[in-house]
Amino acid sequence: MRSNNSLNPVYFQFTLFTDNGPLRYLFFSLCLLIYMIIVCANVVIILTVCLEKSLHQPMYMFISFLSVNSLLGSAGFFPRFLLDILSDAHLISRPSCFAQIYVIYTYVSCEMTILGIMAYDRFVAVCQPLHYHSKMTFRMVVNLMLLAWLWPAFAVGFCLYLTLRLRLCGNKLHRLFCSNWPVVHLSCVDTTVNSSAGLVVAVTTVFIPLFFVLYTYLRILLVCRRSSSEFRGKAFQTCLPHIVTFVTYSFTLFCELSLTRFEADKLNPIITVVLSLEYVIIPPINNPLVYGLSLPQIRGAIFRFLKIHKMRPAPNN
Repeated sequence: MRSNNSLNPVYFQFTLFTDNGPLRYLFFSLCLLIYMIIVCANVVIILTVCLEKSLHQPMYMFISFLSVNSLLGSAGFFPRFLLDILSDAHLISRPSCFAQIYVIYTYVSCEMTILGIMAYDRFVAVCQPLHYHSKMTFRMVVNLMLLAWLWPAFAVGFCLYLTLRLRLCGNKLHRLFCSNWPVVHLSCVDTTVNSSAGLVVAVTTVFIPLFFVLYTYLRILLVCRRSSSEFRGKAFQTCLPHIVTFVTYSFTLFCELSLTRFEADKLNPIITVVLSLEYVIIPPINNPLVYGLSLPQIRGAIFRFLKIHKMRPAPNN
């Protein structure tokens, strides 16, 4: 579908969806269940950190910030995806498509920058414990969270602005949801500026935080080598959830970046679907499970909260 006065399509069509007949209702139910698990698990983490005064510390504030970001990314993907599962015509309007790109790409970029500031928090806690409270003040925590969110939001917005200016000669996206690079590939004009801007954004929001995390853990390992076994055990316990989260997210993001290097329409559709869905499903589920089960402070607060509500007597009719 194209407008009458330009080459730009009014709608985009997702070509990966197939007619699954009655099975669509099963897929819808499974995906809805996954979405509800993501929402409930992350909301539990956020409420636990907010309501438990003993968790009003930098590390737990960053964890709740990670959960807020997971809710943002899930909200940008699942509602539209669930509608498309039940729909026969997998069309999305141009404004809705670009809005989805902005929300999902902001989530993706923020996830890595948040993991970067969490690595800095662990570095200070392990390598400079005597200066932790003087460095990780409430003001510093707020500034770090603002930096972790504002820069990706601005950078993604700039890339999206460049994409909006392109003249497009097609409307078929070989994806399950809107993605910036497949839209850029539909362009009728030169996209060198878009490629350069995308590279800068990827470097500043993905690769710099990634290498910063690796650097901080190298420093932590060097400190642990010169310390006692008891110190190493405590450092490992406090860093393990972040390491698991970082490795999991890096793997899913690597799969998505690998997908952009190939022509998706020439790949096996199942491979394309799996690589497309990994980074919008696995991290939002993984993060609350890892922190909720691994950190005794959060796990204990959740159990206390549930125990209090279970023991509370029901109101009389």
